[in-house]
Amino acid sequence: MPEYKAPLREIDFVLNELLNVNEHYESLQGVQELTPDLLSAILEGGAQFAEGVAAPCNRDGDEIGCQWSAEGVTTPPGYKEAYQQYVESGWPSLSGDPEFGGQGLPSSVAVFINEMNGSANWAWSMYPGLSHGAVATVDHHGSDAQKAAYLPKLLEGSWTGTMCLTEPHCGSDLGLLRTKAVKSDDGSYAISGTKIFISSGEHDMAENIVHMVIARVEGAPKGTKGISLFIVPKFNVDAEGNLLDRNGVSCGSIEHKMGIHGNSTCVMNFDSAKGFLVGEGPENVGLHQMFTFMNAARLGTATQGLSHGEAAFQGSLAYAKERLQMRSLTGPKNPEGPADAIIVHPDVRRMLLTQKSLVEASRALIYYCAVLVDKTEHGSDEVKEEAEGMLAFLTPIAKAFTTETGLENANIGIQMFGGHGFIREHGMEQIARDARISTLYEGTTGIQALDLIGRKVLGTGGKSLMNFTKVVHQFCKENDGEQMAEFVAPLKAINKEWGELTLKIGEAGAQNADEVGSASVDYLMYSGYAVLAYFWARMVKVSQDKLAAGEGDQRYYEAKIKTAQFYYNRILPRTESLATTMLSGSKWLMQMDEDEFSL
Repeated sequence: MPEYKAPLREIDFVLNELLNVNEHYESLQGVQELTPDLLSAILEGGAQFAEGVAAPCNRDGDEIGCQWSAEGVTTPPGYKEAYQQYVESGWPSLSGDPEFGGQGLPSSVAVFINEMNGSANWAWSMYPGLSHGAVATVDHHGSDAQKAAYLPKLLEGSWTGTMCLTEPHCGSDLGLLRTKAVKSDDGSYAISGTKIFISSGEHDMAENIVHMVIARVEGAPKGTKGISLFIVPKFNVDAEGNLLDRNGVSCGSIEHKMGIHGNSTCVMNFDSAKGFLVGEGPENVGLHQMFTFMNAARLGTATQGLSHGEAAFQGSLAYAKERLQMRSLTGPKNPEGPADAIIVHPDVRRMLLTQKSLVEASRALIYYCAVLVDKTEHGSDEVKEEAEGMLAFLTPIAKAFTTETGLENANIGIQMFGGHGFIREHGMEQIARDARISTLYEGTTGIQALDLIGRKVLGTGGKSLMNFTKVVHQFCKENDGEQMAEFVAPLKAINKEWGELTLKIGEAGAQNADEVGSASVDYLMYSGYAVLAYFWARMVKVSQDKLAAGEGDQRYYEAKIKTAQFYYNRILPRTESLATTMLSGSKWLMQMDEDEFSL
């Protein structure tokens, strides 16, 4: 099993040298002061917890998993104790509102902690991770009474939260939901229906579980216009948050899954369960409220791609340095030993640099998105509006691209170990199994791609794309010199081509909407590589400046530049084939009749 070590130097580089978060935190309104020393202490404490508490129970979580009975679900050995330490250390309340027991820190801080916990033990990290979305939904849309009853317990961690959307007959098409809500005389609703794939839906780690459930009130419009969102606790509570009787909520079974065995993925049955409309009304606005939860979850899932990519890279690098096999093509590098370490071989270097270049730029993208979230919550009106637009554009890219490349990195990890990677002993196959779900969670890659090109780009007349490409253009203009030429020139070219491809797809889509759908995933992946190219160019600029000033670890910055060079020469060219395929048209996808698929 790979031994996880929190990449604090990499995290520090992105936060303090690339994003200058201290200046960012000083600009925010209405949050607790976050000094550099405090941030450093939080990150070091998070690293200690991830390495020393979450990681040790990862193997048992996978091999033993969760156990279902009619009385409830028990989590794997060590999970409950790890969660108790997590709660006692105050981690659930980091970014919560101080009025309800939170520490009042910017929400981005939780993202940095989530990355470390996720790399150490993703299945465990999902239990507290899903509570963030429940907190955000109640905080943004709940009534004062709901906030008072639910937020203190959620923030202290004695309660956890879930999101109950999917039903057996429908996945992402939420307009087809059948779960019904019947209004009672006391103003509550009786919720009846079945939800599936509910992560952390039932467990033994917290005294109550607060389910955020979408349902259709009797007489509501069909489709998504008739969706309402309800708070449905496992145990009913009074106005002060005290536990009362058991609600009509039960776990019918847990799924037998490919991975994340340590997390309980539940079939949840609601049998006239008492639920409360989120907020004070009206009904049928649940889709809007739900997206508060969904957007938080999508950034969380993007972090899963980063976490698994990091874990796979760490395992790959350690193995490549110690595994002896064959001799270097250019002569022995370990002449005293029977063979050379495999890290000397070009193809092993290709795999390691692919992992490294994707992980480090993905971290920059996700942390940048986390900073944007801070601005939407605590910035001035002008800053908030700009950040919301940028975040809306980048979220589907971050969610889909980083999970696809995170899975690629996990598969590379297996390949790195050869046959040893395919067996359970070394833990690399677990990373791949655990990572696989990330491309499905919170909307599949295909759904994120349609959201990006259809709603976020073409739906805004290209404005959202142009807002980002202007940022890239400005960076290129400011750094258009000999020193940055090998990065700025290709970045300029792809930035220009991105807009041209968008225009062509939009024109084709105006004639036939299938043209947009057929291009969508290729367009999203192209966008991801382009975005990472921008962040790599920025990281190069920081590194060059540090080298010129003679500051810090010179070899560290040299390695950053070399990794960027690999990305630009071996990864970024993937966009060339994506550009070709996205413009090839829908004909090659749609020309066959349905019955021809089975011939």
